[in-house]
Amino acid sequence: MTADLVINNGIVVTPDAAFPASVAIKDGKVIAVGAADAMPAAHETLDASGLHILPGAIDVHVHFRDPGYPNKEDWESGTAAAAFGGVTTVFDMPNTIPPTGNGTILAEKHAIAAAKAHVDFGLYGLLGEDTIDNVPELIAGGVIGFKLYMGNTFGKIPSPSTGAMLEAFEVVAETGKRISLHAETNSIMERRQTRLTQAGRREPLAHLDSRPAVVAVEAVSRACILSEWTGARIHILHISSADELRPLREAKARGVDVTGESCPQYLFLSTDDYSRFGGVIRVNPPVREKDNQEPIFAALQDGTIDMIATDHAPHTPEEKTRNDIWAVDCGFPGVETQMPAMLTQVNAGRMSISDYVRWSAYNPARHWGLYPRKGAIQPGADADLALVDLSLEWVVDDAKIQSRSKISPWHGRKVKGLPVHTIVRGRFVMRDRTLVAGTKGWGRSVHAIQKMPAPDVRNAGKTMRAVTNGFRPSPTTESAA
Repeated sequence: MTADLVINNGIVVTPDAAFPASVAIKDGKVIAVGAADAMPAAHETLDASGLHILPGAIDVHVHFRDPGYPNKEDWESGTAAAAFGGVTTVFDMPNTIPPTGNGTILAEKHAIAAAKAHVDFGLYGLLGEDTIDNVPELIAGGVIGFKLYMGNTFGKIPSPSTGAMLEAFEVVAETGKRISLHAETNSIMERRQTRLTQAGRREPLAHLDSRPAVVAVEAVSRACILSEWTGARIHILHISSADELRPLREAKARGVDVTGESCPQYLFLSTDDYSRFGGVIRVNPPVREKDNQEPIFAALQDGTIDMIATDHAPHTPEEKTRNDIWAVDCGFPGVETQMPAMLTQVNAGRMSISDYVRWSAYNPARHWGLYPRKGAIQPGADADLALVDLSLEWVVDDAKIQSRSKISPWHGRKVKGLPVHTIVRGRFVMRDRTLVAGTKGWGRSVHAIQKMPAPDVRNAGKTMRAVTNGFRPSPTTESAA
């Protein structure tokens, strides 16, 4: 057998170890990992001397704005940015135009992504008050999971009532899919923003004051209770505060199937940066006080937080530099800068490169039913690889990133450690820090390879469907009415 590609002289990184090895690839899959002299003949070889070979990162939280907002980002530019960031799989959120709330819209979005994407992808279905009945058709159409907005964010997706949220959890629990949650309590935020606006507060820190950590504490606690009751699997997005770690830890200790992510903005930015970046730093949840950073990092280390994501949320410079903070669109790009930011911490000795692989690839693949096809470098796995040079330095320049959004609080940041080559299913999509021609449309949806564990439905006899299905009032009830 002749391999398509053999990579020699690199250091293969797993969640538990880093060791010198060669990697052989054929038909898009890893076929061998081991000594160079044990590798098959190959049509092409690559000398990876000085490079670490990582499983490509899986970013479970991006907004590529397509369809609906192509001036901000589209699938071509967003996945090019992913490739430059060593990210080989992305999960895209449903707050596009139209929102991904039914099977027809999902099919249209699949077609757009398949035509443009450089890397593999999954699509979320919207779980809201008016889309609960659409869960079966979204499952049939191929969603990676569901997104439920407990609090307002870009796109103004309505937040469901707690009653509707419970019913939504009941319905999705039966499918085994995971529900990602924007866990901020909407009523608190709306009330506080109204009062702050009335008080004339329009500076960047007013946004932080409208969303104190209690909005996340309450929302995480409520979501975990509903998950525990129904058996629905949930994922807490963009953990931003030390305070929400307690309800997350307690839920995990009770056996709730809940995972969590944090993002570089909550590890490396703080209120100290508001004066420098102004509205550019506005994001939901907000960047918080510096004393939240170390507890979040420690929660990654001890497993309370399972993974790193980005909440890549691009906007135009004009939309990020308005004088009134309430008029500034929330979010900024991050899919290209996440890996360099984290590898900088590896270089600083704050964590190991195996820690990074666990948080960026292994855990996302495992918790989203993609392991061992994704998130691993072993025979049978998809050859999704990021070859990184830990000694390579870069100063982030917004003008030079692949995203259409040329404005972020990462501008001017010094990083050390960059992906040099990115391979998706055996094919180079970024090589020598250059996008490879002809890879547009190479990415494909990963929903077909997703294998979630069997559902663990709880309180099935007390669901909305169970208590209303076939119900007919008794004569006594009718007469009493």
